Amino acid sequence: MSIAFTAVILVGTLFGSLAIGLWVSVALFVTGLIGILLFSSAPIADVLATNIWSSSTEWSLAALPLFIWMGEILFRSRMSKDLFTGLAPWMRSVPGGLGHVGILASGIFAAVSGSSAATCATVAKVAVPELKSRGYDESLILGTVAGSATLGLLIPPSIIMIVYGVAADQSIARLFIAGVLPGLVVIALFMSYVALQSMTGRAKTPPKDPPTTFIQKLQASKTLLPVVLLIVGVMGSIYLGLASPTDSAAVGVVLALLMSWWFGDLNWRTFKEGLLAATLSSSMIAFILAGSAFLTLAMGYSGLPATIAQWITGMGMSHYMLLAALTVFFIIMGCFLDGISIVVLTTAVLLPAVQASGIDTIWFGVYLVLVVEIGQLTPPVGLNLFVLQGMSGRDIVFISKAAFPFFLMLILAVIIFTIFPDIVMILPRMMYGN
Repeated sequence: MSIAFTAVILVGTLFGSLAIGLWVSVALFVTGLIGILLFSSAPIADVLATNIWSSSTEWSLAALPLFIWMGEILFRSRMSKDLFTGLAPWMRSVPGGLGHVGILASGIFAAVSGSSAATCATVAKVAVPELKSRGYDESLILGTVAGSATLGLLIPPSIIMIVYGVAADQSIARLFIAGVLPGLVVIALFMSYVALQSMTGRAKTPPKDPPTTFIQKLQASKTLLPVVLLIVGVMGSIYLGLASPTDSAAVGVVLALLMSWWFGDLNWRTFKEGLLAATLSSSMIAFILAGSAFLTLAMGYSGLPATIAQWITGMGMSHYMLLAALTVFFIIMGCFLDGISIVVLTTAVLLPAVQASGIDTIWFGVYLVLVVEIGQLTPPVGLNLFVLQGMSGRDIVFISKAAFPFFLMLILAVIIFTIFPDIVMILPRMMYGN
């Protein structure tokens, strides 16, 4: 059986299953079953049971439900509103004014939630009505929140980085630290765009608020202290060597619960809601990962990943050409699949080709997260667009147009990190060596 025919069967089965409305996890299992039947004489029941068990018992996966739960706790607490209150005084005199607050709040909340959708919903809940009431341009507000919420995937602790780390067998701690500088660069790009729009008069911004003293700004910033302590508790415990990423997730949950209780936001109802939401999200991700592992095994029997890697290396493409082609490919996939599905579907197939091209797998993990971020802004499946549609009442076309400049900023970020890979790799090398 030719490799081309093999690829047509597996890809056709996968996308056919998705087209008829099967869950992503079920589609992965169906495609894997057909692959095992065609390319192996192994007993399916034994292979399925062994593979699901081995892919579901990775210790690093325990961090997933914990980080998700931490984000759900914060989503139901007053700390999201405190973010806006603490950041606003510092932005009043900057071109673009409070239009920057959503970007900075997203960056900070991303550092304690790990989820793009949770970041988008949390920041939008506070920033959109506040900025609209102050007279800021609605298109700029919605575009800013949609774009900056993607930082939930890039700034650690990132759920998708954990998924990639497990799928690619990479150090999650190295991936986390590799995402810090790229996250700051993306924030700077977004803020530069907002400032430029304000300075050129293309976006409506109200008159500047009366200036405040440095002491008044510091007093307002006291509301940021709980979130800062949470970030230090989670990330500091990892990089000081006190805890693994999984252990630090447990630290984060405990701190989030204590802070939510301290502020009076934690009760039996919010506790149950957060725990149930985290359980549902974690179960979905776990089933997708198990299905992906099973499909990866089937593709291994077929020899498809190795053949694709040989084909790509045989084309003599430079890694710049390869990354340009992959960027287009991932953007197209982002129009139809969510980020986690993209990562688990493509990692096993593409990683051999990526390694053969001499691309560092840690750098590729950050690149992959960045292009998956772009998928959060591409209809019809752009999750951030749908979150904002539900919270703003605006149609998806209006929100997509508002988010388009930030889509372009993310493309620019991909180009910058490709030309200057040390932006991604300098911190992992400093902390962990080559």
